[in-house]
Amino acid sequence: MSDAKRIADLEQKLRLKEEEIEGYQEAIKSMPEFKSLEGDACFRVPKRKKTSVVLIQSFKPTTVNDTRRQIEDYCRDLVINNDHISEMEEKMRKSFEKGLNKDTHNDASVKCFPTYVRDLPSGTEVGKFLALDLGGTNFRVVLVEIGLNEKFEMDSEVFAISKETMQGSGEQLMDHIAECLANFTKSRGIDKEVLPLGFTFSFPCRQKGLAVGELITWTKGFTCKGVEGNDVVALLKKSIDKRGDIRVDMAAILNDTTGCLMSCAWKNPNCRIGLIIGTGTNACYLEEMDKIETIPEGGSNHMIVNTEWGAFGNQGELDFILTKWDREVDRLSVNPGKQIFEKMISGMYMGEVVRQVLLDLHHEGLMFVGCNTDNLSQHMRFLTKYVSEIESDPVGDFTRCRESLKDFGMENVSDEDCSALRYVCECVSRRAGFMVSAGLTALLKKMDYKDVVVAIDGSVFRFHPHFPNIMKSRISQLMGIDYKFELMLSLDGSGRGAALVAAILKRDDNNDEQDITNGN
Repeated sequence: MSDAKRIADLEQKLRLKEEEIEGYQEAIKSMPEFKSLEGDACFRVPKRKKTSVVLIQSFKPTTVNDTRRQIEDYCRDLVINNDHISEMEEKMRKSFEKGLNKDTHNDASVKCFPTYVRDLPSGTEVGKFLALDLGGTNFRVVLVEIGLNEKFEMDSEVFAISKETMQGSGEQLMDHIAECLANFTKSRGIDKEVLPLGFTFSFPCRQKGLAVGELITWTKGFTCKGVEGNDVVALLKKSIDKRGDIRVDMAAILNDTTGCLMSCAWKNPNCRIGLIIGTGTNACYLEEMDKIETIPEGGSNHMIVNTEWGAFGNQGELDFILTKWDREVDRLSVNPGKQIFEKMISGMYMGEVVRQVLLDLHHEGLMFVGCNTDNLSQHMRFLTKYVSEIESDPVGDFTRCRESLKDFGMENVSDEDCSALRYVCECVSRRAGFMVSAGLTALLKKMDYKDVVVAIDGSVFRFHPHFPNIMKSRISQLMGIDYKFELMLSLDGSGRGAALVAAILKRDDNNDEQDITNGN
């Protein structure tokens, strides 16, 4: 560029700047309020001179104080919008396809394991059955008696699992389960009977048959040695056999989502999806056999697929909405880098995400100034039940909030801090509801049924006051008006569903025997 050209360009920029300054001066003359302006301002200076200048003052809220604005701004990364949800739903659908494809299954974060459960309840199942339910810190033994005309009687007992057992050896865990089962059957006088048993085992498993399930990885705080990579049914059967005082017919091992689906399908034949949102999260659905490439076709047209979607995000799929608090929760967990989706939404971790946010807000001097915050520094000390309780208060009332804080070890908390605490809880729980809705929408669109019942169970769905409504509203928006869906609470899916799977197997065996007797 020549010197003359460069000088001409500089003169042109100078003229434009002079016009801009003229515009500012005109604005000051025509609008005296400019001198007392607070906040940022935006000027639009027209190219033509002698025209009015528009002054736009940036919005400065007057309904909330400066501290509250800073808190809300601090939590902005927890707020996800429709674009985030749409992107997540699309990624989830691709993950389902990757898990079902035999060539990409091994590399998929969402494995989509076949369950080998091919039939849903028909209402003709009858008999007496046992069910075991292991999915968290408690373990249940269930006795179910099914009769005609929807007769369904249940008797169950809950047994605790200590932290030492959860983190001990696999043999120790299975021996404990066998002992609980023996105590239960003896107390009911059925220890001499050989009953079909369905085992609900709510951890990621690779099933190779109805009664063969290899544990892939422990979740939910379990770290028992000698179980991962081994057949859970065989390990339990070994512990039962060495006792010598009871006998059972190990009919099937299933995930709690499968049990959830089966339980509702017994009442509503349109049920095609099972969802758990409690201590952990997972979903299963009824898939067409020709789309499940990881096993040979044959036997029936459909099979329930266990997605194991809690591992979604393990390969970075959720990095675009992952916050620094999520990363810290993951870092401090017993399984860093695994179950990322689960750690963002489930009951085991939701309270911990809130604690991480509160800890930062306190360090910034925005919350709990002058309060006893010793427990705020304790890992996993802020429970998810507090989130549900805090959001159960009517807006402006902090009765349950203060009760939760008292249990947490904090008293004399101001109304402003209680209100801010509720806001943080709402950000975390609302995000969880949106994310679950995105996953469920991905399944609904994949199945492409126009009328589907979704069976749901889990403490978050049951006890959080707004979670069901958040899901209904968001799924309706994501699906549009052409699809009809219903969210159906599954009553004791883990126990009832396991017994129903055992009942279906017995029903089919009886039908096969009848066919042989009739010469078919």
